[in-house]
Amino acid sequence: MPEVNIDIGGRSFQVACQTGEEHFLLSAAKLLDNEANVLAEQIGRMPEVRMLLMAGLMLADKTAGLEEELRTAEAKVKSHERELLSLKSAPAERVEVAVIPPQITDSMAEIAARAEALADRLEANSA
Repeated sequence: MPEVNIDIGGRSFQVACQTGEEHFLLSAAKLLDNEANVLAEQIGRMPEVRMLLMAGLMLADKTAGLEEELRTAEAKVKSHERELLSLKSAPAERVEVAVIPPQITDSMAEIAARAEALADRLEANSA
């Protein structure tokens, strides 16, 4: 079992971990060290146990906030998925097109024919 040296809040610790897990341990230690450094800047030097407790609590608070955001985002995704499924399963909207009665179509054709006849006569008279 490999042992890794980590620095947290200006203090060194030797921690054992599973083979291949070293990078996870170093990453977690970096997060804890960042929180410990914030505490050191705000409060100054404090006992090791208190520093580790406070830094751990700060990380736990951030984690709880992120978990809440994740639950909210997951709920939104589920809601959108349900809405999408509902829209996909709903029948397509029916579009109604007005039907022009045959009398109007016939009248319009007659008017067009008269207009063309008048245009032909005007052309013939002007020529």
